[in-house]
Amino acid sequence: MRWQCGTRFRGLRPAAAPWAALLALGLPGWVLAVSATAAAVGPEQHASAAGQHPLDWLLTDRGPFHRAQEYADFMERYRQETDLQDLELKYLLQKQDSRIEVHSIFISNDMRLGSWFDPSWRKRMLLTLKSNKYKPGLVHVMLALSLQICLTKNSTLEPVMAIYVNPFGGSHSESWFMPVNEGSFPDWERTNVDAAAQCQNWTITLGNRWKTFFETVHVYLRSRIKSLDDSSNETIYYEPLEMTDPSKNLGYMKINTLQVFGYSLPFDPDAIRDLILQLDYPYTQGSQDSALLQLIELRDRVNQLSPPGKVRLDLFSCLLRHRLKLANNEVGRIQSSLRAFNSKLPNPVEYETGKLCS
Repeated sequence: MRWQCGTRFRGLRPAAAPWAALLALGLPGWVLAVSATAAAVGPEQHASAAGQHPLDWLLTDRGPFHRAQEYADFMERYRQETDLQDLELKYLLQKQDSRIEVHSIFISNDMRLGSWFDPSWRKRMLLTLKSNKYKPGLVHVMLALSLQICLTKNSTLEPVMAIYVNPFGGSHSESWFMPVNEGSFPDWERTNVDAAAQCQNWTITLGNRWKTFFETVHVYLRSRIKSLDDSSNETIYYEPLEMTDPSKNLGYMKINTLQVFGYSLPFDPDAIRDLILQLDYPYTQGSQDSALLQLIELRDRVNQLSPPGKVRLDLFSCLLRHRLKLANNEVGRIQSSLRAFNSKLPNPVEYETGKLCS
């Protein structure tokens, strides 16, 4: 099969190669080959050949990056062709295919799955993976979120959900709000399941455009009253009031399922720690530059899955902070080293990021 979603891969051992961390996040093979060449040859031996900056040799006809754009374009086309396409994903979601479900732990103090409850007050629930405890060798990508919601007959209630996504762990404050139906971001799609029980599948499909890392998904559910305005013949909504008279109950609600669909990627924190260690204690001549190049590539690849917004969120710092358990000052030092090295590269590309994790 072209897609291998939900498969549990074994993490790569750092002894195999110091750049195994890049491969562990599905990065293109040409980056690994380039990094190996850079470590073996070293920029100092090519500075005179380039005749300019010591790092300019990377883009010369003898440097490992001389065909980087060509390989990058090829790998981008390869990635697009091997990604699970949106139409394929939509079909699998309609079938509720278990192969693309990322099995998570459901937690809620306000309600239970499959039980009726009064939705007049806000309900909180979450799906979490607890990767640091159960799945340390994986990071997880969300492609879609789905709930099955049932209402009692003749209910006038309308579910309203606020979704927060935590990428790699930590506190709830380190989650970002999902801007459902804002700008070009997708909206909920509803599919009738059981007409007698008034059940619907509510699904939001992120697809390849909006896919993102997740560790925990927080769902805040509240309800509003749906009514018809006689004067304008339009649907209007009211906030539910506290009903002291049981005869005026607006109906009950039930959540049968809450699922995240996506896939898991192999992740080896020891391999990344090995790269970080070389920033201060390089193994060989040129291995420090090789480690910096790989960390920059890793940073950019992780931040590519940042949620929509005017500024990208710094997901890479969250990865270092919560999956590698690095202290804040260590994360800041690594980021400073990457920025300084990146500024010395030919045609450096730097972008502003917003802070998410403390």
